[in-house]
Amino acid sequence: MKKYSGFSALGIAIGVVVVALLGLATFAVIDGNNKAVKFENYDFNTVIEANADNGNIGDHVKGDANAPVLIFEYADFQCPGCASINPRVNKVIEQLDGKLAIVYRSFLLSYHQNGTAAASAAEAAGLQGYWKAYADKLFAEQSEWEYASASERTELFDKYFTEVTEGKGDIEKFNNDMKSEAVSKKISFDMGIGKRVDVGGTPAFYVDGQLISWGSEGSVTINGKTISWDSARSGDDFVKLLKDIVSAKLGE
Repeated sequence: MKKYSGFSALGIAIGVVVVALLGLATFAVIDGNNKAVKFENYDFNTVIEANADNGNIGDHVKGDANAPVLIFEYADFQCPGCASINPRVNKVIEQLDGKLAIVYRSFLLSYHQNGTAAASAAEAAGLQGYWKAYADKLFAEQSEWEYASASERTELFDKYFTEVTEGKGDIEKFNNDMKSEAVSKKISFDMGIGKRVDVGGTPAFYVDGQLISWGSEGSVTINGKTISWDSARSGDDFVKLLKDIVSAKLGE
């Protein structure tokens, strides 16, 4: 049997099946958590506060939650595109100085073996007030943890928590919260919304319920003005696009 980097082809195949089954198990939990949720009672284009359906963990907002323009991002911490666009999103929020906020919701891709754990870690860090710092850290260090084993991943996530909290965080609480029902319900709730707004991949950004289809051509209509783009765009083009959308929303 042909060998690949010390592993047999059979071993690789088994590994792929195990990852797939873990992904299916994760999504079974997500669907189970959402069975009693009446999503029709929620406006997905507003910031959703903490409540029983989302494990008493509200939407995470980058920027001022009272900003006049809200754009909603659905992302997976193990998604390379999400990682590459994250610093640019942070940049445009800063440059627009209070005009724009990004509401972040998790949308996990089943083939990402560590995506659920990463989202859980970010939520656990958020329970101690460090969601944004930890989320930025996960995206920045994605190549280090994305294919790590469970034990390696735990070590890395603990290290990141210590770094972003400068040693002030409660690591035991962090690890317990990662496995908590509250965190599971929050991620499930985000996923439930993502499915209902027809997220087809990540990163996905929405303004006024319209998809900003990053990676393919598209358009949105803001205050009667149509803003169009083609599929050949850089990250800097995306920053400009967000600025154009904000200007249109504010009638500038």
